[in-house]
Amino acid sequence: MNKQKIGAAAGLATPIVAFTCISISIASWPEFSWVDNALSDLGVAPGFTAPVFNFGLTAAGVLAFCFAVLGIYSFLSTRLAGKVGAAVFAAATVALTCIGIFNENFSPIHYIVSVAFFSLAPIGLFILTYAFWRSNQGGLSAFSVVIGLIAAVPWILQLTINYVPNVAIPETISAVAFSVWAVVLSAKILKN
Repeated sequence: MNKQKIGAAAGLATPIVAFTCISISIASWPEFSWVDNALSDLGVAPGFTAPVFNFGLTAAGVLAFCFAVLGIYSFLSTRLAGKVGAAVFAAATVALTCIGIFNENFSPIHYIVSVAFFSLAPIGLFILTYAFWRSNQGGLSAFSVVIGLIAAVPWILQLTINYVPNVAIPETISAVAFSVWAVVLSAKILKN
C-alpha cells in the first residue's frame, strides 16, 4: 500500500472516529444542548463523556494529519499551491488534535486552537481549490470551494448576527462539511 492510499484510508477513518466519539459523548450527557453549548463543553463533562470526546478529537486530529500529509500532499505535490494547501490543512489538523488535548480547562489555549482549526481548515480548502483547478481537476476544485464556503458561512453568520447563543451548531456544520470533503477526496485518491 503506497502512502497516498494510507493517507486516504486515514481520511476515511477520521470522520468515523470523530463522529462516533462525539455521538457517544452527547448521548452520555443529557444536559447537552445544541443551542446553549459548544461541542467542547463535552470535553469537560462529568463521567466518561469527557474522556471519550477528548480521545475522539485527538485521534481524529492524528488521522486527519496523516490524511493531509500522506494523502493530500502526495496527491497534489507537483503544484506549489497543492503543497501550501496541504500544509495549511495539516496545520488545521494539528489544531484539532490540540482541541482534544487542551480541553476548556486549558484557557486560553483551548480557545486559540479551536479558532485555529475552524479558520485554517476553510483557508486550506480555498488554497486547494486553486491547486485542483491548476491540475485540471475542475470537479474537485468546484467541490472544494463549495465545501469551504459551507464550512465558513456558519461562522461568518455567527460573528455577524449571532444566530445561536453558543457554537455547537456552527461547529457541527463545519465539521460535517470537512468530513464530506475528506471522504470524497479519499475515495478519489483510492480510486486512482
